Amino acid sequence: MKMLRQTMCAMALGAATLAPVMSTTVYAAPVAASEQQATANLVKQLSHIKSMTANFEQTTKTSGKAPKNKGLTAQHMNQEFKGVMKVARPGKFYWETTSPAKQTIVTSGKTVWIYDPDLQQAVRQNLDEQVANTPALLLSGNTNQIMQSYRVTQPNKGKTYYTLYPKSDDGAFQSLTISFGANKAPSLMILEDSLGQTTYVRFNNVKVNPNIANSTFNFTPPKGTDIIDQ
Repeated sequence: MKMLRQTMCAMALGAATLAPVMSTTVYAAPVAASEQQATANLVKQLSHIKSMTANFEQTTKTSGKAPKNKGLTAQHMNQEFKGVMKVARPGKFYWETTSPAKQTIVTSGKTVWIYDPDLQQAVRQNLDEQVANTPALLLSGNTNQIMQSYRVTQPNKGKTYYTLYPKSDDGAFQSLTISFGANKAPSLMILEDSLGQTTYVRFNNVKVNPNIANSTFNFTPPKGTDIIDQ
């Protein structure tokens, strides 16, 4: 899901004995898919992914229009977070940030745990509709439910990247662009929120449909962990 960059190269050919020839090359604008076709194409892209593992790199930037004292603090801006992700349908998700600080988000489909080992704290949440609609969990969700919750666009029907817009106003983001790589797995996600923040999540070392132990998605707080229910 990389935001595709096109590089144009112009080459002039001539001969000393010929008068110069001027030519103009017209590049056709990309043709967008209809919403129905874009939805069908995205469903097809996601439907073959039963499980997935990847390393990720995440950065967040602000447009400068973001309200002060809202959203992420300045220390989080342009900082790169690295970690590993594992998902399995339906609804199983594991997201571990390893740098610059450790944090684990994990769910087996009913309860979401957010564990901060440095704070010895674990937040426990029910996997309600609002939590389930967070971008990271989309990869492990039900394809039909995803399509009911988002309006799907495909700006260039010849390219495998899509921009999703939540149909509900209380979503976690305003738009989500997802691009697929050569292995037909997500390679980039770009999220824009109402605070003027843009988050880029790049995936590498992606493996599609590996066997992942069910125990990966089960979490038991270590002894002495402060548990907070939300």
